[in-house]
Amino acid sequence: MEDNYLVQVKNLKKYFKVGKDSVLKAVDNVSFNIKKGETLGLVGESGCGKTTCGRTVLGLYEATGGQVFFEGINIHGLKGKDKKAFTKNAQIIFQDPYASLNPRMTVGEIIAEGIDIHGLYKGKERINKIYEMLDLVGLNKEHASRFPHEFSGGQRQRIGIARALAVEPKFIVCDEPISALDVSIQAQVVNLLIKLQNELGLTYLFIAHDLSMVKHISDRVGVMYLGTMVELASSHDLYEKPLHPYTQALLSAIPIPDPEIEETRSRIMLEGEVPSPINPKPGCRFAARCKYAKPICTEAIPEIKEVEKDHFVACHLFNDK
Repeated sequence: MEDNYLVQVKNLKKYFKVGKDSVLKAVDNVSFNIKKGETLGLVGESGCGKTTCGRTVLGLYEATGGQVFFEGINIHGLKGKDKKAFTKNAQIIFQDPYASLNPRMTVGEIIAEGIDIHGLYKGKERINKIYEMLDLVGLNKEHASRFPHEFSGGQRQRIGIARALAVEPKFIVCDEPISALDVSIQAQVVNLLIKLQNELGLTYLFIAHDLSMVKHISDRVGVMYLGTMVELASSHDLYEKPLHPYTQALLSAIPIPDPEIEETRSRIMLEGEVPSPINPKPGCRFAARCKYAKPICTEAIPEIKEVEKDHFVACHLFNDK
């Protein structure tokens, strides 16, 4: 275990039984590390397993296989006080700011829920901590007595962030925290997350499908396709030199804010249907849509390998190199 890694995920699997003889392989053999103070972005199409991966890393879902280490300790074997200590250090910001806040609780009660569970503050200190969290995310202490329905989507997400921060965590899974917000509000929330990371030394797993925003906030980016990790590299390297055919197609879909360039540039159009993650066929999950597919691609699952310094790809095009 390297000292600078806060989170290590090794061959993580999360399968769901569907019907009598079918298995949905939502996360299949995924591995990655996150350094202290780093943001790892996780991208891919809807349904690729990003959210399931994040929740399994936190232990909200029980892993089917693999290991998740937090500060060198395998979290999926924790119970009692050890489990409670981990939940204090690892929090989540949910995707939907409307569904993730209890409408019957005041904002103060929502923020204080984790504080009360872990017995961190009482009395006046508890109230001051609530006010401190509200101020930290750009809200007023008067908001503590209000209910979630009185706030906009962006304000609700700030309340969700304040709730996550109230127990003073080290690691936060940001599960598409901006996808349900107006475009004008998205940048404000992302910039707030960056500011909080710099001030508090937080470590993020940032899950999203907005590729431009992921590039803005992430130090490194992992690309998932149908439950598997197909590419992992620094944000700069991935966006400047994508190696996996799926990543190339994904990045070619990002709009360019220049009408002349946008009109003349070519996009990579993927053909064929996305295969079902239920009882997947042997070989590479992307083979049916890949123009470079070889016979081996439908026979063997490619291993993810380092093909350039700190640039990992799971593709048979590079496995022979």
